[in-house]
Amino acid sequence: MKKGRIILDRDYRVAETDPRIFGSFLEHLGRAVYEGIYQPGNPFSDERGYRKDTMELINALQVPIIRYPGGNFVSNYNWEDTVGPKENRPPRLDLAWRTIEPNTFGLDEFVDWCRAAGTAPMMAVNLGTRGAENARDVIEYCNIEKGSKFSDLRRKYGHEKPHDIRLWCLGNEMDGPWQTGAKTATEYGRLAEETAKIMRAVDPSIELVACGSCGVNISTFGTWDATVLSHCYDYVDYLSMHQYFDLNENADAKDFLANTLSMDNFIKSVASICDYVKAVKKSKKTINISFDEWNVWYHSKAADAKADPWCLAPHLLEDIYNFMDALLVGGMLITLLKHADRVKIACLAQLVNVIAPIMTSDTGAWRQTIYWPYLHASLYGRGTVLQTLVDAPKYDSKNYTDVPYLDSVAVQNDEQNRITIFALNRDLDEDMEVTTDLRQYEGYHVARHIVMTHADLEAINDEAHPNNVVPVEGGNSKLDAGVLTSVLPAKSWNVIILEK
Repeated sequence: MKKGRIILDRDYRVAETDPRIFGSFLEHLGRAVYEGIYQPGNPFSDERGYRKDTMELINALQVPIIRYPGGNFVSNYNWEDTVGPKENRPPRLDLAWRTIEPNTFGLDEFVDWCRAAGTAPMMAVNLGTRGAENARDVIEYCNIEKGSKFSDLRRKYGHEKPHDIRLWCLGNEMDGPWQTGAKTATEYGRLAEETAKIMRAVDPSIELVACGSCGVNISTFGTWDATVLSHCYDYVDYLSMHQYFDLNENADAKDFLANTLSMDNFIKSVASICDYVKAVKKSKKTINISFDEWNVWYHSKAADAKADPWCLAPHLLEDIYNFMDALLVGGMLITLLKHADRVKIACLAQLVNVIAPIMTSDTGAWRQTIYWPYLHASLYGRGTVLQTLVDAPKYDSKNYTDVPYLDSVAVQNDEQNRITIFALNRDLDEDMEVTTDLRQYEGYHVARHIVMTHADLEAINDEAHPNNVVPVEGGNSKLDAGVLTSVLPAKSWNVIILEK
Protein backbone atom coordinates (compact mmCIF):
# COMPACT_ATOMS: atom_id res chain seq x y z
CA MET A 1 0.00 0.00 0.00
CA LYS A 2 1.35 3.41 -0.96
CA LYS A 3 1.64 6.15 1.66
CA GLY A 4 0.62 9.77 1.26
CA ARG A 5 0.25 12.86 3.38
CA ILE A 6 -2.02 15.91 3.25
CA ILE A 7 -0.77 19.05 4.97
CA LEU A 8 -3.28 21.69 6.10
CA ASP A 9 -3.10 24.84 8.21
CA ARG A 10 -6.27 26.68 9.12
CA ASP A 11 -4.51 30.05 8.74
CA TYR A 12 -3.30 29.37 5.19
CA ARG A 13 -6.34 30.03 3.08
CA VAL A 14 -6.82 30.37 -0.67
CA ALA A 15 -10.21 32.13 -0.79
CA GLU A 16 -13.89 31.78 -0.14
CA THR A 17 -15.55 29.81 -2.90
CA ASP A 18 -17.91 31.84 -5.02
CA PRO A 19 -20.96 29.53 -5.28
CA ARG A 20 -21.03 30.25 -9.02
CA ILE A 21 -17.97 28.04 -9.43
CA PHE A 22 -20.48 25.15 -9.40
CA GLY A 23 -22.47 26.48 -12.37
CA SER A 24 -23.49 24.66 -15.53
CA PHE A 25 -24.51 25.30 -19.12
CA LEU A 26 -27.50 24.71 -21.39
CA GLU A 27 -27.12 25.34 -25.10
CA HIS A 28 -29.67 24.95 -27.87
CA LEU A 29 -27.74 21.94 -29.12
CA GLY A 30 -28.95 18.40 -29.70
CA ARG A 31 -31.40 17.31 -27.00
CA ALA A 32 -30.18 19.60 -24.23
CA VAL A 33 -33.30 21.80 -24.24
CA TYR A 34 -35.83 19.91 -26.34
CA GLU A 35 -36.34 16.46 -24.75
CA GLY A 36 -33.85 17.40 -22.03
CA ILE A 37 -35.50 20.03 -19.86
CA TYR A 38 -38.54 20.79 -22.05
CA GLN A 39 -40.80 18.17 -23.59
CA PRO A 40 -44.52 19.02 -23.72
CA GLY A 41 -46.71 15.94 -23.75
CA ASN A 42 -44.18 13.67 -22.09
CA PRO A 43 -45.66 11.84 -19.06
CA PHE A 44 -42.81 13.21 -16.92
CA SER A 45 -43.51 16.83 -17.91
CA ASP A 46 -45.65 19.35 -16.05
CA GLU A 47 -48.25 21.66 -17.57
CA ARG A 48 -45.50 24.03 -18.76
CA GLY A 49 -43.65 21.24 -20.55
CA TYR A 50 -40.79 21.13 -18.03
CA ARG A 51 -39.38 17.65 -17.46
CA LYS A 52 -40.01 17.04 -13.74
CA ASP A 53 -37.65 14.07 -13.54
CA THR A 54 -34.81 16.12 -15.00
CA MET A 55 -35.55 19.04 -12.72
CA GLU A 56 -35.45 16.80 -9.65
CA LEU A 57 -31.92 15.68 -10.53
CA ILE A 58 -30.89 19.28 -11.24
CA ASN A 59 -32.39 20.53 -7.97
CA ALA A 60 -30.26 18.04 -6.05
CA LEU A 61 -27.12 19.55 -7.61
CA GLN A 62 -27.92 23.04 -6.27
CA VAL A 63 -26.67 24.64 -9.48
CA PRO A 64 -26.30 28.39 -8.82
CA ILE A 65 -26.10 29.64 -12.43
CA ILE A 66 -26.68 28.24 -15.90
CA ARG A 67 -25.04 29.76 -18.96
CA TYR A 68 -27.43 30.19 -21.91
CA PRO A 69 -28.18 30.00 -24.88
CA GLY A 70 -24.63 29.14 -26.01
CA GLY A 71 -22.01 28.32 -26.87
CA ASN A 72 -21.51 28.40 -30.61
CA PHE A 73 -25.28 28.66 -30.96
CA VAL A 74 -25.32 32.22 -29.65
CA SER A 75 -23.29 33.61 -32.57
CA ASN A 76 -26.30 33.41 -34.90
CA TYR A 77 -29.00 33.80 -32.24
CA ASN A 78 -31.84 36.29 -32.63
CA TRP A 79 -33.39 36.71 -29.20
CA GLU A 80 -36.43 38.51 -30.65
CA ASP A 81 -37.44 35.29 -32.43
CA THR A 82 -37.71 33.52 -29.06
CA VAL A 83 -40.27 35.72 -27.27
CA GLY A 84 -43.97 36.39 -27.69
CA PRO A 85 -46.72 34.01 -28.81
CA LYS A 86 -45.19 30.71 -29.86
CA GLU A 87 -47.29 30.51 -33.00
CA ASN A 88 -45.60 33.71 -34.21
CA ARG A 89 -42.03 32.58 -33.58
CA PRO A 90 -40.13 31.64 -36.74
CA PRO A 91 -38.07 28.45 -36.89
CA ARG A 92 -34.47 29.16 -37.81
CA LEU A 93 -31.42 27.35 -39.13
CA ASP A 94 -28.77 27.03 -36.45
CA LEU A 95 -25.53 27.38 -38.39
CA ALA A 96 -23.33 26.26 -35.50
CA TRP A 97 -24.71 22.73 -35.22
CA ARG A 98 -26.61 22.56 -38.56
CA THR A 99 -29.96 21.90 -36.91
CA ILE A 100 -33.44 23.44 -36.90
CA GLU A 101 -34.25 25.72 -33.97
CA PRO A 102 -38.06 25.93 -33.52
CA ASN A 103 -37.86 28.72 -30.89
CA THR A 104 -40.69 27.19 -28.87
CA PHE A 105 -38.49 27.41 -25.78
CA GLY A 106 -37.11 30.91 -25.64
CA LEU A 107 -35.68 33.58 -23.41
CA ASP A 108 -38.75 34.05 -21.21
CA GLU A 109 -39.27 30.31 -20.85
CA PHE A 110 -35.65 29.87 -19.83
CA VAL A 111 -35.87 32.53 -17.12
CA ASP A 112 -39.09 30.97 -15.81
CA TRP A 113 -37.48 27.52 -15.89
CA CYS A 114 -34.46 28.83 -13.96
CA ARG A 115 -36.72 30.13 -11.22
CA ALA A 116 -38.50 26.78 -11.04
CA ALA A 117 -35.14 24.97 -10.90
CA GLY A 118 -33.76 27.24 -8.18
CA THR A 119 -30.98 28.65 -10.34
CA ALA A 120 -30.13 31.90 -12.14
CA PRO A 121 -29.40 32.69 -15.80
CA MET A 122 -25.97 33.62 -17.12
CA MET A 123 -26.97 35.15 -20.44
CA ALA A 124 -24.76 35.38 -23.52
CA VAL A 125 -25.24 37.98 -26.26
CA ASN A 126 -24.60 37.50 -29.97
CA LEU A 127 -21.42 39.30 -31.03
CA GLY A 128 -20.95 37.08 -34.08
CA THR A 129 -23.65 38.09 -36.56
CA ARG A 130 -24.95 40.96 -34.43
CA GLY A 131 -23.44 43.45 -32.00
CA ALA A 132 -23.82 46.25 -29.49
CA GLU A 133 -27.30 47.36 -30.57
CA ASN A 134 -28.67 43.86 -30.13
CA ALA A 135 -27.02 43.63 -26.70
CA ARG A 136 -28.56 46.95 -25.69
CA ASP A 137 -32.02 45.78 -26.74
CA VAL A 138 -31.92 42.43 -24.96
CA ILE A 139 -30.70 43.87 -21.66
CA GLU A 140 -33.43 46.51 -21.90
CA TYR A 141 -35.96 43.71 -22.43
CA CYS A 142 -34.62 41.76 -19.47
CA ASN A 143 -33.63 44.32 -16.85
CA ILE A 144 -35.64 47.54 -17.27
CA GLU A 145 -38.97 47.60 -15.45
CA LYS A 146 -41.13 49.62 -17.85
CA GLY A 147 -41.48 52.70 -20.01
CA SER A 148 -39.34 51.73 -23.00
CA LYS A 149 -39.92 49.77 -26.19
CA PHE A 150 -38.42 46.47 -25.10
CA SER A 151 -39.32 46.60 -21.41
CA ASP A 152 -42.93 47.24 -22.38
CA LEU A 153 -42.72 44.40 -24.91
CA ARG A 154 -41.71 42.04 -22.10
CA ARG A 155 -44.66 43.22 -20.04
CA LYS A 156 -46.95 42.72 -23.03
CA TYR A 157 -45.72 39.14 -23.27
CA GLY A 158 -46.69 38.43 -19.67
CA HIS A 159 -43.69 39.33 -17.52
CA GLU A 160 -44.41 42.55 -15.66
CA LYS A 161 -41.35 42.31 -13.43
CA PRO A 162 -37.88 42.50 -14.97
CA HIS A 163 -35.91 39.28 -15.36
CA ASP A 164 -33.05 41.03 -13.55
CA ILE A 165 -30.24 39.03 -15.14
CA ARG A 166 -27.01 39.92 -13.35
CA LEU A 167 -24.34 38.10 -15.36
CA TRP A 168 -23.74 38.46 -19.11
CA CYS A 169 -21.24 36.97 -21.57
CA LEU A 170 -19.97 39.12 -24.43
CA GLY A 171 -20.17 36.51 -27.17
CA ASN A 172 -18.57 33.07 -27.29
CA GLU A 173 -15.17 31.75 -28.46
CA MET A 174 -14.71 34.64 -30.84
CA ASP A 175 -11.21 33.58 -31.94
CA GLY A 176 -12.41 30.12 -32.99
CA PRO A 177 -12.24 29.57 -36.78
CA TRP A 178 -15.48 27.58 -36.43
CA GLN A 179 -17.30 30.52 -34.85
CA THR A 180 -19.96 32.31 -36.90
CA GLY A 181 -18.68 35.87 -37.20
CA ALA A 182 -15.23 35.15 -35.74
CA LYS A 183 -13.08 38.21 -35.05
CA THR A 184 -9.46 39.19 -34.72
CA ALA A 185 -8.36 40.13 -31.21
CA THR A 186 -8.46 43.83 -32.01
CA GLU A 187 -11.87 43.60 -33.68
CA TYR A 188 -13.34 41.71 -30.77
CA GLY A 189 -11.58 43.78 -28.10
CA ARG A 190 -13.04 47.00 -29.49
CA LEU A 191 -16.48 45.43 -29.94
CA ALA A 192 -16.45 44.04 -26.40
CA GLU A 193 -15.39 47.43 -25.03
CA GLU A 194 -18.15 49.37 -26.78
CA THR A 195 -20.79 46.72 -26.12
CA ALA A 196 -19.88 46.70 -22.43
CA LYS A 197 -20.18 50.49 -22.25
CA ILE A 198 -23.63 50.39 -23.83
CA MET A 199 -24.88 47.53 -21.66
CA ARG A 200 -23.64 49.26 -18.51
CA ALA A 201 -25.39 52.45 -19.62
CA VAL A 202 -28.65 50.47 -19.54
CA ASP A 203 -27.87 48.69 -16.25
CA PRO A 204 -24.69 49.68 -14.38
CA SER A 205 -25.12 46.86 -11.85
CA ILE A 206 -24.45 43.95 -14.21
CA GLU A 207 -21.29 41.82 -14.40
CA LEU A 208 -19.67 41.10 -17.77
CA VAL A 209 -17.52 38.26 -19.08
CA ALA A 210 -15.20 38.89 -22.04
CA CYS A 211 -14.15 36.03 -24.32
CA GLY A 212 -10.71 34.72 -23.64
CA SER A 213 -9.06 32.54 -26.25
CA CYS A 214 -11.16 29.45 -26.81
CA GLY A 215 -8.38 27.03 -25.93
CA VAL A 216 -4.84 26.69 -24.69
CA ASN A 217 -3.83 24.82 -27.86
CA ILE A 218 -5.19 27.35 -30.36
CA SER A 219 -2.59 29.54 -32.11
CA THR A 220 -4.09 32.79 -30.82
CA PHE A 221 -3.92 31.81 -27.14
CA GLY A 222 -2.13 34.36 -25.01
CA THR A 223 -1.81 37.16 -27.53
CA TRP A 224 -5.59 37.15 -28.01
CA ASP A 225 -6.27 37.46 -24.28
CA ALA A 226 -3.77 40.27 -23.77
CA THR A 227 -4.99 42.23 -26.80
CA VAL A 228 -8.66 41.85 -25.94
CA LEU A 229 -8.08 43.00 -22.36
CA SER A 230 -5.97 45.93 -23.55
CA HIS A 231 -9.21 47.31 -24.99
CA CYS A 232 -11.96 46.26 -22.59
CA TYR A 233 -10.17 45.80 -19.24
CA ASP A 234 -11.90 48.73 -17.56
CA TYR A 235 -15.37 47.64 -18.62
CA VAL A 236 -15.50 43.89 -17.91
CA ASP A 237 -15.22 41.78 -14.77
CA TYR A 238 -14.11 38.34 -15.97
CA LEU A 239 -12.23 36.65 -18.78
CA SER A 240 -13.58 33.32 -20.00
CA MET A 241 -11.72 30.01 -20.26
CA HIS A 242 -12.80 26.78 -21.97
CA GLN A 243 -11.16 23.36 -21.76
CA TYR A 244 -12.20 19.82 -22.65
CA PHE A 245 -10.18 16.64 -22.32
CA ASP A 246 -10.35 13.54 -24.47
CA LEU A 247 -8.76 10.11 -24.53
CA ASN A 248 -6.80 10.22 -27.75
CA GLU A 249 -4.89 7.40 -29.38
CA ASN A 250 -1.63 8.51 -27.78
CA ALA A 251 -2.97 8.42 -24.22
CA ASP A 252 -3.79 5.77 -21.66
CA ALA A 253 -5.64 5.88 -18.33
CA LYS A 254 -2.62 7.13 -16.37
CA ASP A 255 -2.12 9.94 -18.87
CA PHE A 256 -5.82 10.75 -19.01
CA LEU A 257 -6.08 11.17 -15.24
CA ALA A 258 -3.03 13.46 -15.28
CA ASN A 259 -4.78 16.04 -17.49
CA THR A 260 -5.57 18.21 -14.48
CA LEU A 261 -1.92 19.29 -14.54
CA SER A 262 -2.66 20.94 -17.89
CA MET A 263 -5.77 22.58 -16.46
CA ASP A 264 -3.77 23.89 -13.50
CA ASN A 265 -1.15 25.46 -15.77
CA PHE A 266 -3.84 26.89 -18.04
CA ILE A 267 -5.46 28.73 -15.13
CA LYS A 268 -2.10 30.07 -13.95
CA SER A 269 -1.30 31.31 -17.46
CA VAL A 270 -4.59 33.13 -17.93
CA ALA A 271 -4.39 34.72 -14.47
CA SER A 272 -0.87 35.89 -15.34
CA ILE A 273 -2.08 37.46 -18.59
CA CYS A 274 -4.85 39.29 -16.74
CA ASP A 275 -2.33 40.58 -14.21
CA TYR A 276 0.07 41.62 -16.99
CA VAL A 277 -2.60 43.86 -18.51
CA LYS A 278 -3.43 45.15 -15.03
CA ALA A 279 0.22 46.16 -14.59
CA VAL A 280 0.44 47.78 -18.03
CA LYS A 281 -2.70 49.80 -17.32
CA LYS A 282 -1.55 50.57 -13.76
CA SER A 283 -5.02 49.52 -12.67
CA LYS A 284 -6.23 48.73 -9.17
CA LYS A 285 -8.87 46.41 -10.61
CA THR A 286 -8.33 42.65 -10.85
CA ILE A 287 -9.90 40.65 -13.66
CA ASN A 288 -10.89 37.19 -12.48
CA ILE A 289 -11.72 34.05 -14.43
CA SER A 290 -14.98 32.60 -15.67
CA PHE A 291 -14.13 28.99 -16.57
CA ASP A 292 -17.50 28.69 -18.26
CA GLU A 293 -16.94 25.53 -20.30
CA TRP A 294 -15.12 22.51 -18.90
CA ASN A 295 -15.63 18.76 -19.12
CA VAL A 296 -14.54 15.50 -20.71
CA TRP A 297 -15.60 15.17 -24.35
CA TYR A 298 -14.64 12.44 -26.79
CA HIS A 299 -17.10 9.53 -26.86
CA SER A 300 -19.60 11.00 -29.34
CA LYS A 301 -17.32 12.71 -31.87
CA ALA A 302 -17.25 9.89 -34.43
CA ALA A 303 -21.05 9.53 -34.44
CA ASP A 304 -21.58 13.30 -34.58
CA ALA A 305 -19.46 13.54 -37.73
CA LYS A 306 -22.07 11.38 -39.51
CA ALA A 307 -25.15 13.24 -38.24
CA ASP A 308 -27.78 14.35 -40.76
CA PRO A 309 -28.15 18.15 -41.03
CA TRP A 310 -31.19 20.33 -40.39
CA CYS A 311 -33.00 18.10 -37.90
CA LEU A 312 -34.91 19.14 -34.79
CA ALA A 313 -33.27 18.02 -31.52
CA PRO A 314 -30.95 15.39 -33.01
CA HIS A 315 -28.78 13.13 -30.88
CA LEU A 316 -25.57 15.19 -30.78
CA LEU A 317 -22.65 15.20 -28.32
CA GLU A 318 -24.32 12.45 -26.29
CA ASP A 319 -21.21 11.18 -24.55
CA ILE A 320 -21.86 8.15 -22.37
CA TYR A 321 -19.43 8.68 -19.52
CA ASN A 322 -17.54 5.89 -17.84
CA PHE A 323 -15.98 5.58 -14.41
CA MET A 324 -12.60 6.86 -15.60
CA ASP A 325 -14.27 10.03 -16.90
CA ALA A 326 -15.81 10.57 -13.46
CA LEU A 327 -12.37 10.36 -11.85
CA LEU A 328 -11.02 13.05 -14.18
CA VAL A 329 -14.07 15.26 -13.60
CA GLY A 330 -13.40 14.92 -9.87
CA GLY A 331 -9.81 15.99 -10.46
CA MET A 332 -10.97 18.97 -12.51
CA LEU A 333 -13.26 20.05 -9.66
CA ILE A 334 -10.35 19.80 -7.24
CA THR A 335 -8.31 22.01 -9.59
CA LEU A 336 -11.05 24.64 -9.81
CA LEU A 337 -11.31 24.76 -6.02
CA LYS A 338 -7.54 25.13 -5.66
CA HIS A 339 -7.82 28.31 -7.74
CA ALA A 340 -10.82 29.78 -5.94
CA ASP A 341 -8.90 33.03 -5.52
CA ARG A 342 -9.08 33.65 -9.29
CA VAL A 343 -11.75 31.30 -10.66
CA LYS A 344 -15.00 32.86 -9.48
CA ILE A 345 -17.35 31.33 -12.06
CA ALA A 346 -17.24 27.90 -13.69
CA CYS A 347 -19.76 26.00 -15.79
CA LEU A 348 -19.74 22.25 -16.29
CA ALA A 349 -20.60 21.91 -19.97
CA GLN A 350 -23.25 20.86 -20.28
CA LEU A 351 -26.16 19.84 -18.02
CA VAL A 352 -28.60 17.51 -19.81
CA ASN A 353 -28.06 15.04 -22.71
CA VAL A 354 -25.22 17.01 -24.34
CA ILE A 355 -21.85 16.05 -22.76
CA ALA A 356 -23.86 16.03 -19.57
CA PRO A 357 -24.17 14.52 -16.09
CA ILE A 358 -27.88 13.86 -16.74
CA MET A 359 -29.40 11.83 -19.58
CA THR A 360 -33.03 11.44 -20.60
CA SER A 361 -35.20 9.26 -22.77
CA ASP A 362 -38.94 9.37 -23.31
CA THR A 363 -39.26 6.98 -20.37
CA GLY A 364 -37.01 8.51 -17.74
CA ALA A 365 -33.90 10.37 -16.63
CA TRP A 366 -30.76 9.08 -14.96
CA ARG A 367 -27.40 10.17 -13.57
CA GLN A 368 -24.22 9.59 -15.53
CA THR A 369 -21.01 8.72 -13.69
CA ILE A 370 -19.78 12.33 -13.73
CA TYR A 371 -22.92 13.47 -11.87
CA TRP A 372 -21.53 12.24 -8.58
CA PRO A 373 -18.29 14.24 -8.17
CA TYR A 374 -20.14 17.32 -9.44
CA LEU A 375 -22.84 16.78 -6.80
CA HIS A 376 -20.30 16.30 -4.01
CA ALA A 377 -18.32 19.42 -4.94
CA SER A 378 -21.46 21.55 -5.14
CA LEU A 379 -22.81 20.33 -1.80
CA TYR A 380 -19.58 20.23 0.20
CA GLY A 381 -17.18 22.55 -1.62
CA ARG A 382 -18.71 25.80 -0.36
CA GLY A 383 -16.69 27.66 2.24
CA THR A 384 -13.03 28.59 2.57
CA VAL A 385 -10.56 26.69 0.43
CA LEU A 386 -7.44 25.85 2.43
CA GLN A 387 -3.99 25.65 0.90
CA THR A 388 -3.65 21.91 0.56
CA LEU A 389 -0.17 20.45 0.19
CA VAL A 390 0.20 16.84 -0.91
CA ASP A 391 3.20 14.63 -0.22
CA ALA A 392 2.78 11.41 -2.19
CA PRO A 393 4.57 9.16 -4.69
CA LYS A 394 4.61 10.34 -8.31
CA TYR A 395 4.62 8.78 -11.75
CA ASP A 396 5.42 9.71 -15.34
CA SER A 397 2.96 9.19 -18.18
CA LYS A 398 3.17 9.63 -21.94
CA ASN A 399 2.57 13.38 -21.80
CA TYR A 400 3.23 14.34 -18.18
CA THR A 401 6.00 13.98 -15.63
CA ASP A 402 5.95 13.99 -11.82
CA VAL A 403 2.23 13.33 -11.56
CA PRO A 404 1.20 12.82 -7.90
CA TYR A 405 -0.82 9.67 -7.37
CA LEU A 406 -2.77 11.71 -4.82
CA ASP A 407 -4.68 14.89 -5.64
CA SER A 408 -6.60 16.69 -2.91
CA VAL A 409 -8.12 19.93 -1.69
CA ALA A 410 -9.80 20.84 1.61
CA VAL A 411 -12.67 23.25 2.22
CA GLN A 412 -13.56 24.65 5.64
CA ASN A 413 -17.13 25.77 6.26
CA ASP A 414 -17.35 27.60 9.59
CA GLU A 415 -21.12 28.09 9.37
CA GLN A 416 -21.64 24.34 9.09
CA ASN A 417 -18.74 23.46 11.46
CA ARG A 418 -17.49 21.23 8.67
CA ILE A 419 -14.23 20.41 6.94
CA THR A 420 -14.40 18.50 3.68
CA ILE A 421 -11.39 16.80 2.14
CA PHE A 422 -11.75 15.86 -1.53
CA ALA A 423 -9.18 13.26 -2.55
CA LEU A 424 -8.44 11.43 -5.79
CA ASN A 425 -6.27 8.32 -5.87
CA ARG A 426 -4.89 8.09 -9.41
CA ASP A 427 -3.16 4.77 -8.78
CA LEU A 428 -4.97 2.18 -10.88
CA ASP A 429 -3.78 -0.83 -8.90
CA GLU A 430 -2.88 0.08 -5.34
CA ASP A 431 -4.67 1.55 -2.34
CA MET A 432 -3.11 4.50 -0.55
CA GLU A 433 -2.98 5.24 3.17
CA VAL A 434 -3.16 9.00 3.65
CA THR A 435 -2.53 10.85 6.90
CA THR A 436 -3.65 14.40 7.65
CA ASP A 437 -2.58 16.31 10.76
CA LEU A 438 -5.75 17.91 12.13
CA ARG A 439 -4.57 18.85 15.62
CA GLN A 440 -5.55 22.46 14.90
CA TYR A 441 -9.14 21.31 14.48
CA GLU A 442 -10.04 20.25 17.99
CA GLY A 443 -13.49 18.77 18.51
CA TYR A 444 -14.01 17.44 14.99
CA HIS A 445 -14.92 13.85 14.18
CA VAL A 446 -15.24 11.85 10.98
CA ALA A 447 -18.89 12.18 9.98
CA ARG A 448 -18.70 10.52 6.56
CA HIS A 449 -16.25 9.05 4.11
CA ILE A 450 -17.88 8.75 0.70
CA VAL A 451 -16.05 6.57 -1.83
CA MET A 452 -16.66 6.01 -5.52
CA THR A 453 -14.64 3.25 -7.14
CA HIS A 454 -15.20 0.41 -9.58
CA ALA A 455 -13.22 -2.55 -10.86
CA ASP A 456 -13.85 -1.50 -14.48
CA LEU A 457 -12.65 1.92 -15.66
CA GLU A 458 -15.07 1.66 -18.59
CA ALA A 459 -18.14 0.94 -16.47
CA ILE A 460 -21.11 3.20 -17.25
CA ASN A 461 -24.59 4.02 -16.02
CA ASP A 462 -27.51 3.74 -18.43
CA GLU A 463 -31.28 3.71 -18.22
CA ALA A 464 -31.40 -0.03 -17.57
CA HIS A 465 -28.54 0.09 -15.04
CA PRO A 466 -28.59 3.60 -13.52
CA ASN A 467 -26.74 2.60 -10.35
CA ASN A 468 -23.85 0.64 -11.83
CA VAL A 469 -21.33 3.32 -10.83
CA VAL A 470 -22.36 5.13 -7.65
CA PRO A 471 -20.67 6.41 -4.50
CA VAL A 472 -21.02 4.49 -1.25
CA GLU A 473 -20.74 5.44 2.40
CA GLY A 474 -18.46 3.78 4.90
CA GLY A 475 -15.00 4.57 3.60
CA ASN A 476 -12.06 3.82 5.86
CA SER A 477 -11.17 7.02 7.77
CA LYS A 478 -10.28 7.31 11.45
CA LEU A 479 -9.32 10.34 13.53
CA ASP A 480 -7.07 9.57 16.48
CA ALA A 481 -5.15 12.09 18.60
CA GLY A 482 -5.64 14.76 15.94
CA VAL A 483 -4.34 12.66 13.06
CA LEU A 484 -6.73 11.56 10.33
CA THR A 485 -5.81 8.27 8.68
CA SER A 486 -7.71 7.41 5.50
CA VAL A 487 -7.39 4.49 3.13
CA LEU A 488 -8.17 5.53 -0.44
CA PRO A 489 -8.94 2.54 -2.67
CA ALA A 490 -7.10 2.24 -5.96
CA LYS A 491 -8.64 4.45 -8.68
CA SER A 492 -11.11 6.19 -6.38
CA TRP A 493 -12.87 9.48 -5.74
CA ASN A 494 -13.19 10.25 -2.01
CA VAL A 495 -15.10 12.83 0.02
CA ILE A 496 -14.13 12.86 3.71
CA ILE A 497 -16.39 15.03 5.86
CA LEU A 498 -15.44 16.07 9.39
CA GLU A 499 -17.88 17.81 11.70
CA LYS A 500 -18.09 19.03 15.26
